[in-house]
Amino acid sequence: MSVSTLVANRVSRMKRGTPFSIEGFYSLGTTTSVQKAMSRLTKEEKIVRVAKGIYSRPKPLKSIPSIKITAKAEEVAKTWARTHHYKMVPQGLEAAYRLGMQTQAPMKSVYWTTGPSREFKIGNEIVQVHHTAKSKLQWENKPEGTLFRGLLALSPKHTSESSLKNALTRLQLTESETLKVLSKLQKNALLTMWKLKLENVERSLLS
Repeated sequence: MSVSTLVANRVSRMKRGTPFSIEGFYSLGTTTSVQKAMSRLTKEEKIVRVAKGIYSRPKPLKSIPSIKITAKAEEVAKTWARTHHYKMVPQGLEAAYRLGMQTQAPMKSVYWTTGPSREFKIGNEIVQVHHTAKSKLQWENKPEGTLFRGLLALSPKHTSESSLKNALTRLQLTESETLKVLSKLQKNALLTMWKLKLENVERSLLS
């Protein structure tokens, strides 16, 4: 079976509207032959190139079949990060908003990454990815990581203890898990300014 056929068969099994990387196809043949197969499928409009090395099968909009959805900018950014083994998380203000410590939603969708800064644009959607220090991406997919980044974006002087308690509640942790999170954050060098407030919240939970 030709590389072109192998690539086409695998592409046909990819979920419509979900981005995928060409990297996952290189096991089917030489780099050149796989790239040629992808280029041919793109010309035939069976797939759309949504970013360098990233493609998607168009998905017809149910209400207006003539309009096709390629992929969400956020999903393209996440596919890019996974492909290159970069860490990528919502930036601090986004984390603070999700935890209720910030009432206004960020104007732009911004992520922090260990990789290079990039911008992904799909239609009217724009996602910015900013390179930042690895130390700010600790606990990448854990509740304490979300709270950690939220605190990095806020001032302890202008954040009440009740707001902090509410954020902890949103993490949906058990009491013992919450205390462990508070302990971890108190020891973090980037949160020195938050130490006293974190200690006060911890004491209130223990009392």
